[in-house]
Amino acid sequence: MNATPHPLDPLTPGEITAAHAVLTAAGLVKDTTRVAYAGLQEPPRDALPAPAPGETLSPAPGETLSPAPGEPVERRARVLLLDTAGAAPRDLVVSITRGTIDADRTLDPATDGQPPVLDAEFGVVEEVLSTDERWLAALKSRGLDVAKVRVAPLSAGVYADEYPGEAGRRILRGLAFVQEHERDHAWAHPVDGLVAYVDVVNRSVDQVLDFGPVPVPDVSGNYDDPAYAGPPRTTQRPIEITQPQGPSFTLEGNLLRWENWSLRIGFDAREGLILHQIAFDDRDAGRRRPIVHRASIAEMVVPYADPSPVRSWQNYFDTGEYQVGQYANALELGCDCVGEITYLDAVIADAHGAPRTLPNAICLHEEDHGILWKHTDLWTGSAQVRRQRRMVLSFFATVGNYDYGFYWYLYLDGGIGFEVKATGVLFTSAHPEGGSPYAAQVAPGLAAPYHQHLFCARLDMAVDGPDNRVEEVDLQRIPKGPDNPRGNAWTYRRTPLTRESQAQRDADATVDRVWHITNPGSRNALGDPVAYALCPEGGPLLLADPGSSIAARAGFATRHLWVTAYDPAERYPAGDFVNQHPGGAGLPAFAAADRDLDGRPLVVWHVFGLTHAPRPEEWPVMPVDHAGFRLRPVGFFDRNPTLDVPAHHGHGG
Repeated sequence: MNATPHPLDPLTPGEITAAHAVLTAAGLVKDTTRVAYAGLQEPPRDALPAPAPGETLSPAPGETLSPAPGEPVERRARVLLLDTAGAAPRDLVVSITRGTIDADRTLDPATDGQPPVLDAEFGVVEEVLSTDERWLAALKSRGLDVAKVRVAPLSAGVYADEYPGEAGRRILRGLAFVQEHERDHAWAHPVDGLVAYVDVVNRSVDQVLDFGPVPVPDVSGNYDDPAYAGPPRTTQRPIEITQPQGPSFTLEGNLLRWENWSLRIGFDAREGLILHQIAFDDRDAGRRRPIVHRASIAEMVVPYADPSPVRSWQNYFDTGEYQVGQYANALELGCDCVGEITYLDAVIADAHGAPRTLPNAICLHEEDHGILWKHTDLWTGSAQVRRQRRMVLSFFATVGNYDYGFYWYLYLDGGIGFEVKATGVLFTSAHPEGGSPYAAQVAPGLAAPYHQHLFCARLDMAVDGPDNRVEEVDLQRIPKGPDNPRGNAWTYRRTPLTRESQAQRDADATVDRVWHITNPGSRNALGDPVAYALCPEGGPLLLADPGSSIAARAGFATRHLWVTAYDPAERYPAGDFVNQHPGGAGLPAFAAADRDLDGRPLVVWHVFGLTHAPRPEEWPVMPVDHAGFRLRPVGFFDRNPTLDVPAHHGHGG
């Protein structure tokens, strides 16, 4: 970390400590106060130091970035305080530079929602239930020992019509699983027909709903036990990935440079990995060209499809409710990442406002990615081939039973990609006699409900500058007629998305739909506006009924594309306070302003993900499944930007 942080660098340990000291000095920290979130209050675009003409904020080698003379770098933190004794939560902005509190808002949890779930609250659910007579009676009726029962502490959602008494209170719901011994994977043994609702502030049990004993599956889930998995195969020979001269990228503080790319690496307890000021050095144009000002995966939701009263409330916002970034794994060389690896630690605040280091949270490496381009020419006899490689920036996080890898890719040809890798263990239920239309049997007597994993990327675009526009580009068939006598013609239809009410769109693979983010003020050598295309995979969107609670709370997941006018306060697609929020916040509220989008700073939000019908091959641990999107240049460059990539002369080359 630089001694003087760049305005977009994550908070340093000293800054986290200083922010908490400001709050303590103001009398806002008591014995029962917990920090539910603390992170950098990023400066808006126009508050950042002005770049040199034709440059982004990322300095060229040897340059330093500093504000105007005499002006300090303003460093601020946003902090959410939660009182475990029940006082109203607070949303604060602290100036670390000036030692002041710049904003202080008291939340009404019934209407504003709650701060994220605390780790300490996980244990409260199991602890409180372990002495509740109704819970103990339900376990006894099933012949279960409470000492062997683990309880999954699960976000409650909002069901005001059914449970009006929950409004404004911190509720978690608990489902039970049997763990026969300390190495036994309890997901194999769900206790079905039973659920409890726990108030984690009052440490009380609101309800225990017992619909009668169901046989507990007795299959094994112990994939790490050789007695179950079998002896390891001996057929694999080593694959060595080496870079004897070291990697091709450089890292100066949080500034990454690789090939023609530059960007700043950020990390946040809520969003995880953040990429700032992504730019490309265009050698033909002789300047560094901005593409994306900020990129993150700003939300993810996992809604389940089982309508039974035990599980019909199941839906989890792993970003807004649980803060996926704080669960970043400590990555290991040779296991999580292979090759010439650089790891970065991340620093977040713990519940008491102290800095906590997440070791090896971020993995940086480059990797071969097959053929970049190739041609053997019939007339000249020329035979040329170049290999593609990509820069990979990633982190992995475990949230409950699932593990997610978040991978950003930069390519030699100016492309940007994102991929999420979902693995881990399925959330399980007992398989009812006769089966269920809402779950799949994955092992004898063991089922896994259908569900979705829906992610939302927030792309603060800056294609060759801050003023952009978005066009929807579709294939268009041309009817046979005087202008198309043989009926072979087709073309493209371009539809500008000029207002927020219009810029709520769905993918359509039948017309190869993409969205071009263009800069009308910047033209290429052919006279066309420069552009990057957002290429979606176009999987299913939120499948829950539009009138459901989850549809109100995850309104962002009802469209593949949203475009909004840039507003630094609009950070999260489901709103700032997702936990127990009644709905309507985030993108639906942002877009309701119906702002003009034509030729101005824009944020492109893209929803993508997985619709998961579990398979037996995914038990007891799930092979990685993939989802993502691409950004690729369309007329951004005047010609192929990889003509200067050297031929490969490695082994066999």
